[in-house]
Amino acid sequence: MADRIAITGLKVYAHHGVLAHETEYGQAFSIDIVCWLDFAAAAAGDDLELTVNYAELAQLAHDIATETPRQLVETVASGIAEQALARYPQLHAVEVTVHKPHAPVPLVFDDIAVTARRSRKTTRG
Repeated sequence: MADRIAITGLKVYAHHGVLAHETEYGQAFSIDIVCWLDFAAAAAGDDLELTVNYAELAQLAHDIATETPRQLVETVASGIAEQALARYPQLHAVEVTVHKPHAPVPLVFDDIAVTARRSRKTTRG
């Protein structure tokens, strides 16, 4: 069984990108996180310790996304996913999408996003 917890549209301002102006001036990003776990015991006992505290998870994602500037948003998404799995043993899997709607692409588009999915089955170490 896999239940889901989702955080959608977490807004951060960060300095990620390959181009110098991206790391110097920064830009807005948004982050979606989907967690798969079995929270039946948490629901039955009304016990936060048996599930994922989504306020803590949102803060974790925010902190990772706003700390060290990275060239690739792939690095940011992977870091959030891996840290979430490390912090919450209840997770079977987590999927993190980082949206970069103002990416420096000289074409008209709504969004550019990367998604990292990590699971206990695929995580090494």
